[in-house]
Order: sequence, then structure tokens, then C-alpha cells
Amino acid sequence: MAASLDTGSTDGQEQVLANPLGGIRSNYPGPHAEISRDRNLAWWRRILPIIASHRLTFVTSIVLSFVSLVFQTLVPNMLNGAIDNALIRHSGALNSDVVHILIVGVIAGVTGIISRQYVYYTAYNVEADLRSLIYEHLTWLSFSFYDRVQSGQLISRANSDIRSVQMYSTFAPLIIVQCSIGVLAFGFMLHINAPLACIAMTIMPILYFVGIRMRRVLFPISWITQARLADVATIVDENINGVRVVKSFAQEEAEVNRLADAAERVAWAYIKDAQIRGLWSPWVQNLPQVGLALVLFFGGWMVLDGHLGIGAILSFNIYLLMLQAPFMMLGQLVMMGQRAKASAERIFEVLDESPDIVERPGAFDLVDVKGAIDFNHVRFEYANGAEILTDFDAHIEPGETVAIVGRTGSGKSTVARLVTRFYDVAGGSVCIDGNDVRDVTLPSLRANVGVVLDEPFLFSISIRDNIAYGQPDAPINDVEAAAKAANAHEFIVRLPQGYDTVVGERGYTLSGGQRQRIAIARTLLVNPPILILDDATSAIDVHVEAGIYEALGQLLRQRTTIVIAHRISTIALASRVILLDGGRVVASGTHEHLLATTPLYAEVLAQTTSGDE
Repeated sequence: MAASLDTGSTDGQEQVLANPLGGIRSNYPGPHAEISRDRNLAWWRRILPIIASHRLTFVTSIVLSFVSLVFQTLVPNMLNGAIDNALIRHSGALNSDVVHILIVGVIAGVTGIISRQYVYYTAYNVEADLRSLIYEHLTWLSFSFYDRVQSGQLISRANSDIRSVQMYSTFAPLIIVQCSIGVLAFGFMLHINAPLACIAMTIMPILYFVGIRMRRVLFPISWITQARLADVATIVDENINGVRVVKSFAQEEAEVNRLADAAERVAWAYIKDAQIRGLWSPWVQNLPQVGLALVLFFGGWMVLDGHLGIGAILSFNIYLLMLQAPFMMLGQLVMMGQRAKASAERIFEVLDESPDIVERPGAFDLVDVKGAIDFNHVRFEYANGAEILTDFDAHIEPGETVAIVGRTGSGKSTVARLVTRFYDVAGGSVCIDGNDVRDVTLPSLRANVGVVLDEPFLFSISIRDNIAYGQPDAPINDVEAAAKAANAHEFIVRLPQGYDTVVGERGYTLSGGQRQRIAIARTLLVNPPILILDDATSAIDVHVEAGIYEALGQLLRQRTTIVIAHRISTIALASRVILLDGGRVVASGTHEHLLATTPLYAEVLAQTTSGDE
């Protein structure tokens, strides 16, 4: 790569084209399964394929849980027999019954422990798959999606919402199995005394209707809670990323108040949720106590009348106590279910989004790029309806360096975004070497078109890793060569750890000019045949800028370059200038020619402000 930077060799380009992802080889196998794309299915059925992909561990946990419950329900019946045989009739040895009960208890405990291990293993793998799935989908969504969605909302859905869905999706079947202890217990109760068993279960219809009502009132507040938690995450995210703006305008107190208001709205939702639970949960949890009272009343009468043994009524009471746990879990299951449903619908809002920018059937790789760029009567408008380009028509020769100049809002940066196909044109076409960019694969397109933005983003990793982001395996010599070409090597070696210095979030431990130079080096290392500099030196000192351009001068002659700038020193890099106004080309020529013939060009250069389109 160093050789290609210094001599103009195309080895670096060939390396990129051999791997359209710019040399990145991912070892990530991806989630085990996708959600169902049928939006008419219930939310849990859409999640089911992911759980099914872990069917071995999941089914094992369910089976072992059921085995544990079966052995648990055997104990009261064994106790009934032991009391009747050893203590009432004196027809058996009590010690052998105790040993049998201990063995059954140990088996129930061991299978329960193993079941828990498997269910936790399944739960966290399902969560990992959901998180990977939503993140993978986010990487495929188009820029238009991020133009209208707040990052805090996405963070919330990728964290707390996924956790709610994971907990319910994996633990609900386990809770349902545990609730089946009621069926087994009822079977043993029928075996002991059918009339008393029916009396004990008279409260079941009431519990059913209470559960239905509880589910209906909990869902709306569960949705509100999750949405308001996302609002808090959005405010925190904006304040962390925009802390310099907040402090610059002394708006700390205002932002604290804004967060406090959002937190109060979350608190209201939680309180409302607690009130609903406080109203309905006691019904679910305490109605079984009514059944216990009925058993004690009628069972005691039967014992006194000689129709029921002491061991039987003791077993009945144990079974009813065993039924309390499933009833309590049933209430918890309803609450978890409504929160999971609300969270799942919020997650599906993201996963059901389709990217605007997709590859056409039969898309081919862009190879052997010479660098000719054609804008054929391009028309473009953003999602808000603002028309930026109306009839942009221009041709750039291979190896030519062209500067695009215009007023703020004239569409200069939009041109760069259309070449890389971050957005699609509304009319006309953008072609590279005669190939419409909509007909080529996205990785190969973006591997051949390098963009340096005016607000470069650096990751919280070392400077070396930031420069080598597009070519992670690049040797340090190539990294240094790219840094020297961007006039960044000198300040990097003066840092405490040199190229191994880890930059702060977004690179804010560096100056704006230093960040821009690292961003330039990052793009040069990939060595694309087409380079777009979108006001890439706006934060760099004029003297440093001169050094960068001196180093770039040789490199730019080896590739097609579009320079979007306002400084005359930047425009001087170009052999031709395109003047943009009203979304179309109004003049084209050398800098000197436009100064002499086009008054608007002089007006634009006289402006001291700049902006993004």
C-alpha cells in the first residue's frame, strides 16, 4: 500500500476489488435464525423461529422441568400413604417411606437445577441472536431511516426491549410447564377424594377472568413505559454526544430539567403499572387461599365424619400450597407477557423497515474502474420534500480533479452522497464508467469511491486502527504512508503512545484539524480510484492545509477527485470548477475563467459561512 501511495501503483485497488468489502473478512456467523416476516402472525409466533433454532437446549430444559415437577407432586401422595400405613394402620415401616421420599426429593432437585442451567443458556443465546439480528438489520437500513429516527430510540429497542422479549419468550414456556403442576396436583387430589378436589378448584373460573382482565389493562401501560424509557435514552444520548454544545450555551440546567421531566413521565408510567399490579395481583395470588379454606372446612368435616384420613387432608393442603406458586407465576406471566408484547412490537417497527437502497437483481461488481463520472440530468429531493437538485448535468473525466462550488444549500454535499449511492436519484442517473450506480453491487461501489466528510467520525480505538479501519490487516508501514500523505504523521508521533494512542469518543481528544487529517489518511489507505473530499479540510489551519495539498497533489493526479470546498486554496487543487446554483450547473471552467466571467462565482467565494446540504 505504501508503494501504491507513493508511485501510483494499482496494487491497492486490486486488493480492494478482490474483496469488495475492502479487505474485511468477518468471522461472525450471524444469528441462528430470523424472525418470521409474516406481519399477520402474533408477536410470539414471529419470535418462535429464533427460539426453535435453540430447540435442543430449550426442549431439554422443558423436559427436565416437567420431570422435576412430576417428582415434586409425588411427595405429598407418598406422604399420605406413609401416614396412613405407618402411623394409622401400622402396616408398614416409616423409615423406608422416609428414604423413598428423600430419593424422590433429590431427583426433583437435581433435575430442577439442570433445567435452570439449560433455560438460562437458551435465554441468553436467544437474547444474543435478537441483538445481533436487530444490529445487522440496522447496518443494512438506508440513510433516510437514520434521518428520521432518534438514536436513543434505537438504543432502547436494542437493549431493554430485547431483554423483555427474551425473558418472556424463554421463561414463559417454563412457567407454563411449572403451572402444569396444578394439573398433576389436581389429578392426585381427584385420586384421593374427588368431591373435595372439585370444591378446591371452584375458584379457577374466577382466576381465569381476573387474568384476562389483568392482561387487557396492562398492555397499554407497558407500551407507554417502554416508549418513555426510550425517550430518556434519547435525551441522555443527545446530552452525552452534544455536551460541548450544551456547555457552550450554558444550558446544563435546562437539559437537567428536560431529563427530569422525562424521568417523571417514566415514573408516572411505573407508578401506574404498580397500581394496576397492586389492584389485580392480590386476586391472582390470594384466591387460592380461598380454596385452602374450603378444603380445611369441608375436609375437616369429612375427617370428623370418618370419610377422609388425616394423611389425605394433609396431602390436600400440601397440594393446595403447591398450587399457590403456579397461580403467583401466572400473574407474573401475564405482566411479563404484556411488556414483552409491547417491546416486540417496538422491535418489529425496526425489523420490518426495508432499506430504500437495495441492489437490483443481477447487480454486478464494479471492477477496473477508470473513474469517469456522469451526472445525467439528476433530480433529487430528501424525504421532507425539499428539492435539492433539479437538473444537475455534468461529466467528469477519468483522473480529473473537479471542484464543486455553490451557495449554502445548493446541493454540493448531496452530489457526493449520490455518487456513493447513500441516496438514490429521483430522476436521471449517476454513472461511473458508463455503469449506472444502481446496477452495481453496493460493496464494490463503495470500495471504489472514497469519501472524506467535513465532520469526520473517529472510533474510540487507537489511531492506527482508525486509519486502518477499511483495511484492518494493513501493515504499519502502509498506515504511516497514508498518514504522511495526509500530513498527520508528525502530530501522531508526538502523542504519548504514537499510533497506539486511543482517541476519546468520536475522536474529541484531538483537534478538529487532526481528526480531519486522520479521516483523510483512512480513505487514502484504501486507495480508491475515485476520491470525494467534502470540505475535508475546513477545520485545518491554512499552513497545515498547504502541506496536505502538497502531499495530495501527486496522489490526486492518479485518481478522479471531486472536491467540495469554499476556500480558494482548496479550489486551487482542481483543474476545473463546477458552479452549482438552484440545483443545476450554471457555469463550468477554470478558477480564473469563472472569476473573470461569472459574477456569481465571486459572490460565492466571498461568503465566509458554509453548511451541509
